[in-house]
Parts: sequence; structure tokens; C-alpha cells
Amino acid sequence: MTWLAVALGGAIGSAARHGINAVVHTRFPLATVIVNLIGCFAIGLLAGLIASARIALGPQWREFVFVGLLGGFTTFSTFGLDTFVLWRTTPAQAALNVAVQVVGGLAAVWVGYQLGKA
Repeated sequence: MTWLAVALGGAIGSAARHGINAVVHTRFPLATVIVNLIGCFAIGLLAGLIASARIALGPQWREFVFVGLLGGFTTFSTFGLDTFVLWRTTPAQAALNVAVQVVGGLAAVWVGYQLGKA
């Protein structure tokens, strides 16, 4: 059942992301910025509401929302929450996470591009 919840959430999140991409057309990747900021706000808000016990989500609902819906919409929100949680306990690991993911991600894009172009 969890897999179905993730798949359904992912489908909805992906469709929402595509909708924003279809509406926002600029040379600057504004649609991506919008999606990432909305996703980061949503995951932070939900994590805060859960942490304060103001809402309760069962395991399947958490998977639906966090992994499926927000994961399909933007994985950047998960990166943001992971980094925030690390920052609260081990700032050095948070900085490492940012460096590895951003620099490593850009390097992986470059390597993949070079391999694909060759």
C-alpha cells in the first residue's frame, strides 16, 4: 500500500510541477525557482506542524506527502529539510551536504553531458 501511496503522490506532484513549467516561460529558470521554493516551504511547514504535534500523519500519509507528492514536485524540498535537520545538530555535516550535493550535482551534470555529447 505504501508503494501505491508514493506512486499516486508522485503522479500528482509531477503533474503540478509540469503545470507550473507550462505556465511560466522565461529565459531564467523561474519555474524551477518557484517549484523549489514552494516545495521547501511546504515540507518545512509540514515538518514543523508534525514536530509540534499540531497535526499527525500516519506512515502511509507521510510517504504519500513527503516522498510522493513533494518528491514528485521537487526533490529540492527534501534536500532543504535534510540540510535543515543536519544544521540543527551538526552544522559541519549540513555544510558538507550542501557542498557535496550542489558541487557534486553540477559536476555530475557536466560529466554526464560530456559523455552524452562524445
